[in-house]
Amino acid sequence: MKTYDKLVSFNIKPSVQRIAIMDYLLTHRTHPSADVVYSDLSGTMPTLSKTTVYNTLKLLAEHGAALMLTIDENNVCFDGDTSPHSHFLCKKCGKIFDLPMPSTVKDVMQMESDGHIITELHYYYKGICRYCLNN
Repeated sequence: MKTYDKLVSFNIKPSVQRIAIMDYLLTHRTHPSADVVYSDLSGTMPTLSKTTVYNTLKLLAEHGAALMLTIDENNVCFDGDTSPHSHFLCKKCGKIFDLPMPSTVKDVMQMESDGHIITELHYYYKGICRYCLNN
């Protein structure tokens, strides 16, 4: 699915900036912060502002086109992959990795709990990544 079509499917009006930011999230699977997105895109989009990046990322998350990750209490990161999956934060290098979500946790997404309907689930792990362990 093209970035333009993805935005439309989430009822987000496409603009040049929104397409660029969504495309960045889809092609850079690094779970970037808003500052990283701004830094990486501002060189090719001189009219892009930090406010536009922050507002667009918030809009994408609110409409379900991206995930807002609060795995680290000091930073908010974003993920263009909205399929059910877990995240692992390395406490040494700070990188966030995608992990498969256990099937038992996926089942929670489909259930109703005490009259509530679960629409979102965040499953985070923290530890030391294999790259830091080998250095």
